[in-house]
Amino acid sequence: MRKRVLVLGAGSVAPPLAQYLLNESDINLTVADQFLNRAEKLVSKSPHAQALHLDIRNGEKTRNLISKADLVISILPNKFHLDIANHCVALKKNMITASYVSKSIKNLHSEAKKQGILILNETGLDPGIDHMEAARIIDKINRDEGSVTGFISYCGGLPDPKSNTNPFGYKFSWSPKGVLLASKKPAQYLKKNKKVFIPPSRLFQNPATIHIKGIGELEGYPNRNSVPYIDLYQIHSTKTMFRGTLRYKGWCLFMHQAGKIGLLSEKIQNWGQISRKDFIRRITGLPEPENIKSGLVSHFNLGKDSPFFQCMDFLEFFSKKALPLKKGSPLDVLVALMEEKLLYKKGERDMIILQHRITAEYEKINHKEIISTLVDFGSPDGDTAMSRTVGLPLAIAAKNILNRRIRSTGAQIPVTPEIYEPILKELKKSGIEFETSIKE
Repeated sequence: MRKRVLVLGAGSVAPPLAQYLLNESDINLTVADQFLNRAEKLVSKSPHAQALHLDIRNGEKTRNLISKADLVISILPNKFHLDIANHCVALKKNMITASYVSKSIKNLHSEAKKQGILILNETGLDPGIDHMEAARIIDKINRDEGSVTGFISYCGGLPDPKSNTNPFGYKFSWSPKGVLLASKKPAQYLKKNKKVFIPPSRLFQNPATIHIKGIGELEGYPNRNSVPYIDLYQIHSTKTMFRGTLRYKGWCLFMHQAGKIGLLSEKIQNWGQISRKDFIRRITGLPEPENIKSGLVSHFNLGKDSPFFQCMDFLEFFSKKALPLKKGSPLDVLVALMEEKLLYKKGERDMIILQHRITAEYEKINHKEIISTLVDFGSPDGDTAMSRTVGLPLAIAAKNILNRRIRSTGAQIPVTPEIYEPILKELKKSGIEFETSIKE
């Protein structure tokens, strides 16, 4: 008998997810999205799939769809997951998401276990594959009677080197606003047993230089709060716990200066018909007669030849062209211009890089450093690397829950061997594989 899988959402990570499930001979797939044409595009060629229109805010219709499924995969924004999870618990349906697990979802753990269902969160790339590979390495260290003394991890979704064609060193393979909002979060990490707090204003001030084999030098900056991962990974012996984001050179400088001049403000304003040049004048408070570039140099302590100006010129911020929005926040304006300029062109491809550097101490040797690196490229005419590395773990997890290879219950993330082993094994078959080296 075919199992029924409901996918909520048909956005950018959906194609590899849907295709994987459609290739399974014992699955009937339903894809529901607010834009019916997006869902239809994913399932149009399969006799064992259907596309439906769904406004997720319609609780009755959402509950009815969930009631007919054996498993639900939500690739909707995180804000919708609690309502979906409540439906799944009430109806005894397994659920998977790629999003960070919220406190509210964690609070459903006991009830989900009681109902005998699994709410599996953080099963994409970051979070997701990063957890799985970290747990695999840490479990091996524990089996070898070692102890983790340092954990440093970086992840980034970027253009591949040949497609890196703008001064930002960046192009969007997922929500531009999501990328920018994530860049406004404070960060915290552990360094040599001391907690370090980085406010948003200093997040991009001093990026680290990270060398990736075959790619070259990238910049890395801290990603949110790394400290809770000490408990999550059960590595209380570690003296360092750091999780960061990778970018090409150019992004960190732009983001730091953009914050200083007010471009990242979320305050909604009416702009009317003003030009981009006048928009910059308004958010910075520069007087009318003053040359804008000269004003930015003197008022915000920017160098005349700062690469920041190359980025601003690329978005045409010093031109008389009209703003793309008449109302919105400065950040909304920036998002709109980036959506226009920082997109992949036909024939270009994206790249994801994930690297763990984990140090461990053992009785017989002082220490060893395990370096595990994943580099994956999108196809110029097919799936992006981002969609593959987010969508495929979700699909593989779904298959293994349905065939009972994964039997865990409650609200979980993929850090146990029962969950991460079959997913990493299957990802390897799809060419998503870590290269590991050890330094003693």
